[in-house]
Amino acid sequence: MNYKNAQFGPKIGNYMGKPIYESIRSPEGYFVFDRIARYSDDGYPLDQLSEDELLFADGLIYRQA
Repeated sequence: MNYKNAQFGPKIGNYMGKPIYESIRSPEGYFVFDRIARYSDDGYPLDQLSEDELLFADGLIYRQA
């Protein structure tokens, strides 16, 4: 996802000092915040994502709406 072209919805919280946005709209689609990713072995395993989800900034999972 090209975050320069993204539009962010309202901020609904913080996680590890980064904002959690309710939604993200980009040329790739419209995504809504779903959950915080599980951290393991110095990273966030991508096997916890479904096809319609993306991992955003430091462990935030958004699903396509």
